[in-house]
Amino acid sequence: MDALGRHILVELYNCETDKINDTSFIESNMIAATRASGATIVSHDFHKFSPHGVSGVVVIAESHVSIHSWPEYDYAAIDIFTCGDTIDPMVIRDILKKEFGAETISSREIKRGLVKPQAGEKLLHKPQQEMMEE
Repeated sequence: MDALGRHILVELYNCETDKINDTSFIESNMIAATRASGATIVSHDFHKFSPHGVSGVVVIAESHVSIHSWPEYDYAAIDIFTCGDTIDPMVIRDILKKEFGAETISSREIKRGLVKPQAGEKLLHKPQQEMMEE
């Protein structure tokens, strides 16, 4: 069985409160971490809640990276969903852990879209090595 995508569920605990309540800080670091992974950014949108908390998403050609923060608990939940084999979602996870000052991290990977290609068939959404060399 092959997976169409990888979904990394990340929980960051004991983050620096001010950092995970700052929309601009979160947005710039999410974009930088996503770029560092080699992903292709399509768009992004972030929203600050009152009195605290931020939600946001970076849409990438390979899927998305999203966050919701609870500064009152020094906690942030991050989803990194990628398809294809061209980027490393763990780069995003590790950069955000560092930048948000998380003391503790928990992450779990879920394979999404388990499919069984026909014999000799390659998944169509994944770049073919021959095409990348042209």
